[in-house]
Amino acid sequence: MADLIYRVNMTNLSFKIEEVPAQWLGLGGRALTSTIVAQEVDPECHPLGPNNKLVFAPGLLSGTSASNSGRNSCGAKSPLTGGIKESNVGGTSAGIMSKLGVKALIIEGMPKNENVFYQLHVTKNKVEFIEVPELVGLDNYAVLDAIAAKYDKKVAVMTIGRVGEMRMNLANISVKDPGGKLRSHGRGGLGAVMGSKKIKCITVDAENYKEVTIADPEKFKEASKVFTKALQENPISGEGLPAFGTNVLVNILNEAGGLPTRNFRAGNWEFAENICGETMAENIKARGGKTTHGCHAGCVIQCSQVYNDKDGNYLTSGFEYETIWALGANFGIKDLDLIAKMDGLMDDLGVDSIETSVTLGLAVDAGILAYGDGEKAYELLSKDLPNGTAMGRIIGSGTHILGKIYGLVRVPTVKGQGIPAYEPRAVKGQGITYATSTMGADHTSGYAVATNILNSGGHVDPLKKEGQVDLARNLQIATAAVDSTGMCIFVAFPALDDPKCLPALVDMINARFGCTLTIDDVVNLGKTILKTEHEFNIKAGLNSADDRLPEFMKYEVLPPHNVVWDFTGEEIDAFWNF
Repeated sequence: MADLIYRVNMTNLSFKIEEVPAQWLGLGGRALTSTIVAQEVDPECHPLGPNNKLVFAPGLLSGTSASNSGRNSCGAKSPLTGGIKESNVGGTSAGIMSKLGVKALIIEGMPKNENVFYQLHVTKNKVEFIEVPELVGLDNYAVLDAIAAKYDKKVAVMTIGRVGEMRMNLANISVKDPGGKLRSHGRGGLGAVMGSKKIKCITVDAENYKEVTIADPEKFKEASKVFTKALQENPISGEGLPAFGTNVLVNILNEAGGLPTRNFRAGNWEFAENICGETMAENIKARGGKTTHGCHAGCVIQCSQVYNDKDGNYLTSGFEYETIWALGANFGIKDLDLIAKMDGLMDDLGVDSIETSVTLGLAVDAGILAYGDGEKAYELLSKDLPNGTAMGRIIGSGTHILGKIYGLVRVPTVKGQGIPAYEPRAVKGQGITYATSTMGADHTSGYAVATNILNSGGHVDPLKKEGQVDLARNLQIATAAVDSTGMCIFVAFPALDDPKCLPALVDMINARFGCTLTIDDVVNLGKTILKTEHEFNIKAGLNSADDRLPEFMKYEVLPPHNVVWDFTGEEIDAFWNF
C-alpha cells in the first residue's frame, strides 16, 4: 500500500487521507516539510495564527533497517525568526509514522475554543481528536506517564510542556525515544506553533503498522552493510562520538580558540576541563550511567548518554555539547552536575536548550543574573518560565527579544535566533553558515567545524576568509539533502572522508524505492531545498540584510587570536550564487 498524506484541520476538528501529489513522491523529511510549507503557508502570515501549518514528515529511509535513519522532520513558519523552519529529531516517531504509511502529517487551522487542548491520536487511516483537560498544565514526563497508563501498547508520543501551551519562542516539540526519555524538535519555537493549534500531544499507534517495503531487498542489504561499515570505521563517528558524545568538542574548541565565552567575549575558558567530554565520561562511568546510548532505533554511532548524579540518580540524557557550552563557558557554570540538572529540566519543560541557555548568557549583560550563578538561573527556569511570570515571559521570548527589551548592543543572534557554540570570528566557515542559513543561526545546517577544526573532508583554515563561502555552501546543500533522507547529521563525517559512504546512501534510496538516482540528483535536491526555503524567507520579509552576523563581531577583537568578523556584505551574498 502506498504512503499517504494525513491532513488535519483543527478549525473544524476533521481529517482527510490524501494520495501523495506526484511532485511530492520523491521527497521526504526536510525536502517535504519545506516544500509543503512553501506551497501552502502564506509567508506573511502570523506564525501563531490560523494560517500557519505544522508539518511532520519522516525521511526517505526512516522506518528501514538502514543505520542512523530514524529522523523525523517538522516544519512551519517560525515564530522566532519569522522565516521557514525545519527541525529534525530522533526518537520513535519517524519509524512508527513510516511503518504506518504516513508520508506527511499536515496540521492546519486553529480551534475556535481557546480553552480546550487536544490529543491527536493517529492510527491507520484515522485521526482522533481527544480533549485532554487532565494533561493541561503538565510538563513532558508527566504527559509520557499519562499516555503510557492510557495505552497498553507501543505508541509514539510528540508533546509540549507548559511553555509550549503559553506559546513562547523557546518552546520545542518533545518526542519519546526508545528508552522512554525525550528528544527535541529544537530551535525556532515549533512548540509554540503546536500550542497555538491547541495540541498538547500527538500519539501515533504502532499496533497495526506494516513493515516498510523495499523494492530491491538484496541491493538494500548490500548497500546498508557498506554504509554501516563507513560509519563504524570513521574516527569521529566510530570512536570520538561514542566515547565522549558531542561534548568531546569542549576541549577541541577551547584549544582552537573557538569556544565562545562570557557572551562571546573570548574564544577559550580557563575552566573548560570542568565541563569537557572526558570529565563527563569519567562521571558517567563512576556513577553507573551510560556513556553510549542511541536516541533512535538502528543508531550505530550511539553518541547519546545517560548522566547520573553522585548518588546514581538520573539527571539527564542526550547531554549535548551545545547546551554544556552555553551554560558552562558562556554563562559561567563550572559544575557539570548542575548543568546536567538544568538540561534535564529543560527536557521536561520542553524548551530549546540552546536558545534558552544563550538567553541566560545575555541575561548576565542585562543585569538579571550574575555570571556563573547557576542556582539563580535554575530557579528562573524552574519557577518563572513555566509559570509565565513577567520575567519568565521575557526569558521565554528568546535572546533577541531580551536584547531589545534591555537595550543591549551585544546580542548574539542571526535572524532572531541565538548563535550556538562555535565562535564565528575564530571558525569563519561556521560564521558563513550562521549568516546565510535559512533557519537563522544554526550549526547543524552546514557544519563547517568539520573541515575548519576537525579536518574532515580536508582542511580550510578557520581564521582566514579564503574558501569559507564555498565550504559553507557545499555543506548546506549536502545537509539539506541528508535531512531529507531521515539520516542523522553525523553521517556527514564518513561521507566527507570515505568515498564509499555517499554512493552507498544513494544506493539504499534507489533500492528502497526502485529508482535510479545519482549523487548529482541528490546534490540538486539539496540545492532545490535551499532555494525553496530562501524564496519563502524573501516573501516573508527577510532579505540580504538579515544574512549578517551581529555588528559587534566586526569591531570587537576576539582573544586569543585577536580576530574580527571581516566579511563584506558582497562576499556573504555570493553564497547564493548557485
